[in-house]
Amino acid sequence: MNSRELVRNIIAGKPVPRCGFWLGNPHLDTWPGYYEYFKTKSEEDIRRRLGDDFRWISPQFFATTYRHPDGQKLFDSLAKKEYHGIAGPLAMCQTVAEVDAYDWPDVKYLDFSECLAALENAGDYYRASGFWTPFFHDVMDLFGMEYYLLKMFDVPEVVHAVTDHVCNFYYEANELFFAQAGKLVDGYFFGNDFGTQCDLILSPEFFDRFILLWFRRFTDQGHRRGHQVILHSCGSIHRVIPRLINFGVDCLHPLQARAANMSAEVLSRDFKGKISFLGGIDTQHLLVHGTPDEVKADVRRVKALLGPRLIVSPSHEALLPNVSPENVVAMSEAALE
Repeated sequence: MNSRELVRNIIAGKPVPRCGFWLGNPHLDTWPGYYEYFKTKSEEDIRRRLGDDFRWISPQFFATTYRHPDGQKLFDSLAKKEYHGIAGPLAMCQTVAEVDAYDWPDVKYLDFSECLAALENAGDYYRASGFWTPFFHDVMDLFGMEYYLLKMFDVPEVVHAVTDHVCNFYYEANELFFAQAGKLVDGYFFGNDFGTQCDLILSPEFFDRFILLWFRRFTDQGHRRGHQVILHSCGSIHRVIPRLINFGVDCLHPLQARAANMSAEVLSRDFKGKISFLGGIDTQHLLVHGTPDEVKADVRRVKALLGPRLIVSPSHEALLPNVSPENVVAMSEAALE
């Protein structure tokens, strides 16, 4: 059984010889230290040495995917924002007409050639793809976080209108991409961070009102195209995991281990057998401050609780330079036992 078949079967709940492993998507500042440690300049070489089963190849990773004649990038006005709290271009917007007049991205400028070539050359590894579709964050940035939350009360029709514009683009973009990619894709992997360290950013009621409809449409889109659906959300999202399961999410990522009610013990108790898991190895303390032996012990603990429907991976995929390569090796070795 190769890595591609292994991860497919893990997510589908079929018998497997072991849990899977994904290194994650280390931050750009992290790779130089890993290159030095492994004596290579190849990300793929490191993944193969670690026994990584999973390849994330999103069209949004490639600068050539959106070819606007004026050089604009997707949601170009948000590119220079340093954090979600900064007021966005629609912060003062009060009417749907103002929303409609905004310069929205257009699917006619999409070109998937580079992404499709990468998928073609991915080897016998699980291919997670599709647009990352961070619509919650895009809408938040178009308003600015405080404006976004306030407008849910003051002008909810404006929030719905912006959400529809953002999501319609991603939906149409995914339709075009999935049609061209076909069986090159195994799983539709998309992400929106709904949680904080303590709880949801929105109440479950507001989650239902402003997020749920499009979340379900994207999940159904992935399944209709024959792909497993993997949802990324950092933070404590325990209160809405039953909704995610009901909508057909196949796998949950990244399992922020130290967030409230997101420990392997709680997830195993409440949801084991109902959904697959990707992540769970603590990046807030363990991988930063622990020894390799401590990392191995924790991986074994998480595997015992969440396996076999588990792909072992960091609890935040963007590993920072403070996670040593020695601890990464320890994580992979215990994952592959």
